[in-house]
Amino acid sequence: MYDVVLLTDARYLVPKADNNYISNVILEDQLVAKALQEKGLSVVRKAWDDAQFDWKSAKFALFRATWDYFDRFDEFFRWLNRTKEMTRFINSAPLITWNIDKHYLEELHSKKINIPKTFFVEKGSRLSLREGIQKAQEQHLFNTVDVVLKPCIAGAARNTFKINRNQIEDFEWRFQNLVAKEAMMLQEFQANIVSEGELSLIFFQGKFSHAVLKRAKAGDFRVQDDYGGSVHVYHPSKTEIDFANTVVHACPELPVYARVDIFRDNEGNWALAELEIFEPELWFRNKPEAAHELATIISNKINYEKVL
Repeated sequence: MYDVVLLTDARYLVPKADNNYISNVILEDQLVAKALQEKGLSVVRKAWDDAQFDWKSAKFALFRATWDYFDRFDEFFRWLNRTKEMTRFINSAPLITWNIDKHYLEELHSKKINIPKTFFVEKGSRLSLREGIQKAQEQHLFNTVDVVLKPCIAGAARNTFKINRNQIEDFEWRFQNLVAKEAMMLQEFQANIVSEGELSLIFFQGKFSHAVLKRAKAGDFRVQDDYGGSVHVYHPSKTEIDFANTVVHACPELPVYARVDIFRDNEGNWALAELEIFEPELWFRNKPEAAHELATIISNKINYEKVL
């Protein structure tokens, strides 16, 4: 019996390539595993789709770099629904299910969390791209010449496009192909993400730990390092921490770990880009003691259950 299984993508178990991206994934898992082991916990690292592993043999499963799920989400959801009956997820299965689909932004907005101006286009919609943008304008959602199209279930900026109003007809075929397969979002383009970057603030059990600033490379609008973005250590202000803290406490339940991505919107107000409580990169390599913060919480959970 294992105390914790670290869930990853099979590509990162025995990687065929050696680069900084993969090295960072492995280092992050090593830091977490070591911190858990120093708490006296038994740890194993497995791919989430490992058909040979007995999921009942782990008390808890901690999601790490399961970054192929968004290319296989039907298969992943079937696995998630089966496996949640055999082990306990950190964060919980209901919280993960809620967070995977970015419709959660609507719920957080109803709780007075500022989000980008967003128009949801549901799977199978017969709206054209132009009609979708027009409807968003009628709802006073868009004030910019450029809009961003992205999936409701995604990661690493998959199928994310910046579209100028003059390019609508050129993007129509792509828009129709995407909406036929999955729900999408149209969002007002946020110029400050390009000029200032996006902040990622990490919280454990509702307590702020550390932060980074993500910046897009010159000529791009995506801050992810998959597209050449850069990451910098950042020391947020009290205002930035307070806003992110409000987001964390607006969740259906308090997450064990959370990454809150925020930016200054086109009106100059802090806004939520994404709330990551499923498989976020947490930059333990920038603050190794943060792995011990998470390990302490997990250890306390396990020890508490032993007492019961």
